[in-house]
Amino acid sequence: MTQLQVSVVIVSRQRPEELTLCLKALARLSYPTYELIVVADPAGLKAVEQLPFSPMIKSVPFDEANIAAARNRGASQAAGEIVAFIDDDAQPETRWLDHLTAPFADPAVAAAGGHVLGRNGISLQWGGRIIDHRGHEQDLPLTGENATILTPPSGTAVKTEGTNMAVRRSVLAQMGGFDPAFKFYLDETDLNMRLGNMGVSTAIVPLAQVHHGYAASNTRRKDRAVRDLHQIAASRAVFLRKHCPELDHSPLLDADFDEQRTRVISQLVKGLLEPRDIRRLVKSWQTGIEDGRMRPLTHPWPLPAAQSDFLPFQPLSSGGVRIIKGFLANAAKLRAQAAAAVAEECSVSLFLFSRTTLYQTVRFHPDGYWEQAGGLWGKSARTDSLFSPWRLASRVNREMDRIGRSRF
Repeated sequence: MTQLQVSVVIVSRQRPEELTLCLKALARLSYPTYELIVVADPAGLKAVEQLPFSPMIKSVPFDEANIAAARNRGASQAAGEIVAFIDDDAQPETRWLDHLTAPFADPAVAAAGGHVLGRNGISLQWGGRIIDHRGHEQDLPLTGENATILTPPSGTAVKTEGTNMAVRRSVLAQMGGFDPAFKFYLDETDLNMRLGNMGVSTAIVPLAQVHHGYAASNTRRKDRAVRDLHQIAASRAVFLRKHCPELDHSPLLDADFDEQRTRVISQLVKGLLEPRDIRRLVKSWQTGIEDGRMRPLTHPWPLPAAQSDFLPFQPLSSGGVRIIKGFLANAAKLRAQAAAAVAEECSVSLFLFSRTTLYQTVRFHPDGYWEQAGGLWGKSARTDSLFSPWRLASRVNREMDRIGRSRF
């Protein structure tokens, strides 16, 4: 079967290091027909230029704090039949696009969303969910690894995350892309609601996995402490104006405020915030609501045809799969072996264990390989037993079975 051409759009602002890591992971996908489009500020564009594969990347200058407008700018350059989105602080598993695009073989499928893994690289951060006109989310009781195609009832939508989603370009263009009134937060949720109103289908694809690190931004610190609530509040007000009866706005916004207040007080108790931060954050919420009530709601004019030809990326993983394993005492030697295999364009997974029951973690290493580390007898999946008497070879085989279909 001929595989669809995919345009991958990455928006980045003030995070050149995270963008570089994201692109190194994207450069090693197994999918054969994709292009990379980076929409970034000057620091991000400079980071792209420093990569050896930069000639194979479409770079789009954009230095406004508006993720919806930036995504539209990237989509305008997308020449693929499918437009996929990933955040600059995320790294996709090797077979991400293979799985994410597979449901589009069904012409009724307009969009797809994958699973998002958290900071430890194993636990689920976001899975399949349904969202309603109030913006209230509900987990979907999906099991197994196969994709599920859903056409939700009126007034609801399948929730996808902007860091792991794809849309048919023709549908995205017809919808007018993302609404720039959502400068940050809920831009993809608004898109989900509009897809739901069209009556089209969305696929939830568990094996299309990305690792999401929650990098620092204008709204949060690296430790996830809240910096500002203005844009979150503004987007919430815009969302309700677009999708919810006006009589429900005030009680819903009151409930949202209580939720955010509980969040910041919890961070105060943990020592992440200081008492003086609370008044400032409350004020930023109030001004954000006022801002969101006044923002113009844009008319969804259709996006134009792609403004550039498809620029195929040649994946840097033509050397086959390489598995390297050993103990942390030999970490320097094993990491050097992994880096050498990357230089040979292998897709590399390194397993490093200590003789302990420490929990496992997974990360994409800056040298271009996947590294899983932790105790030989400890948990990887958080549902595992606290202690399991593994030997090195059997443990590695078990972990390869666990991650196999998303990576190999």
